[in-house]
Amino acid sequence: MKRYVLPCVLAGLLTGCASEPLYPPAPAKATPTVPYKAADASEWLYILGPGDSINVFVWGNPEVTGSFPIRPDGKVTMNLAEDLQASGRTPTQLAREIEKILAKYIQDPVVTVTVGGGIGPYDQQIRVLGEAAKPQSLSYREHMSLVDLMITVGGITDFADGNRASILRVVDGKPQQYGVRLEDLLKDGDVSANVDILPGDVLIIPESWF
Repeated sequence: MKRYVLPCVLAGLLTGCASEPLYPPAPAKATPTVPYKAADASEWLYILGPGDSINVFVWGNPEVTGSFPIRPDGKVTMNLAEDLQASGRTPTQLAREIEKILAKYIQDPVVTVTVGGGIGPYDQQIRVLGEAAKPQSLSYREHMSLVDLMITVGGITDFADGNRASILRVVDGKPQQYGVRLEDLLKDGDVSANVDILPGDVLIIPESWF
């Protein structure tokens, strides 16, 4: 009697056999690599990038105070300061640089820079691709988790294969891919499926085959 072995995909459709995860599970806890960190602090510091909008306040000098966009080339032009490199710096670092430039025109300028809006530098943006309700790029927030990310993108579509989703992440300069269980997290409330999100992560949500 001849025996035939069906491919795993066909066997799974006919008999419901379980398939192995495509990637190792994402670590529940992860620490971001911080480009800029205070000497005595461990918190994440926001790094400016193209597309951000900054508010520059110069104490006692409203004529040079205002809101300014960071251009695609990473530079910003404001009153008395043209083509100033902003991308890759923290707001505080940029404020000190602006003070140096304004010192040519204003005695002892005191500058404060805050972020009015934006998503940060390109290599630190979080991207969600595939069967999310609202695929998009967004900024990283300190202690961001997979739950936070799914709330922002509105969850997954009815066509998503949530438990086959994965996170593409650069670890020690090399790309790594980790599996995540979105359906278990969102539909079953399994908190063990919640994991940390890191700057630069790409969440890929595939379409279900059936």
